[in-house]
Amino acid sequence: MTIQKVGVIGAGVIGAGVAQDVATAGHEVVLLDISADILARAEQSIRTGLRTQRLLQKSRALEPTIVITGRIQPTTDLALLSTVEFVIENVTEKWETKQRLYQSIDAICPDNCIFAANTSTIPITRIASATKREPLVIGVHFMNPPPLKSVVEVILGNHTSRDTLDRTKLFLSTLGKESVLVNDGPGFVANRILMLTINEAIRVFHEGVASVEAIDKIFKSCFGHKMGPLETADLIGLDTVLYSIEVLEESFGDSKYEPCPLLKTMVHDGLLGRKSGQGFYDYDANELQSAGNS
Repeated sequence: MTIQKVGVIGAGVIGAGVAQDVATAGHEVVLLDISADILARAEQSIRTGLRTQRLLQKSRALEPTIVITGRIQPTTDLALLSTVEFVIENVTEKWETKQRLYQSIDAICPDNCIFAANTSTIPITRIASATKREPLVIGVHFMNPPPLKSVVEVILGNHTSRDTLDRTKLFLSTLGKESVLVNDGPGFVANRILMLTINEAIRVFHEGVASVEAIDKIFKSCFGHKMGPLETADLIGLDTVLYSIEVLEESFGDSKYEPCPLLKTMVHDGLLGRKSGQGFYDYDANELQSAGNS
């Protein structure tokens, strides 16, 4: 079954990137969030993202921006999801928020619509339990920024059907993405390891062992990473990092996942990284426009 219309829920940093990716591949997109302001920032982020994509992928012929953005319908109305065939959810890593959302869209979306959770840490089986369509719930963890990443971590819940997996992999292939299949569990593979690394990097800085710049330079220069762990934290959003680590700590009951006090303080003070203009680094107005708000 060819998927034509996709719902993207959450128009923050990652959601805007996913919407851009999906629309670029020729699919219609219903981009949903709770406010017109967030959607407006997402639209600007998508236009900026398309310019960046053209510069970095010169061999890939992209349609004009107006054509791609014309496929995206921004809205605050959940009812517009009644005609989509595939939903990609990108809301905050708070279980209560996700639970309410999935209960709501379960009653709105068509019976054969797949729910793909782009969650950082919450198990897919738990998310599926909030719906009456457990075989149609799967995890799709897009890496940031989605348009520039070729791999998606695909997570099977305990009840995910083979048909759902096949349809999801086929859909992702239309975006030019390779699916890497993993089993369910808090944080899956990428974020179970990444969030622990980021948290420890924050501790190293907090304890005065090294500067922010030194920590990131070691990872980039010695290990070949394109971004260091603290740059990555700023890109993800420090609030998302904190919520993710808290889920891991609650899930595993292991003190190694206890969030660094500095991370908690920064989130409390609104220092969230790129989207707020300041995190471990300072960002200028132009960078803020491209980062959007998650």
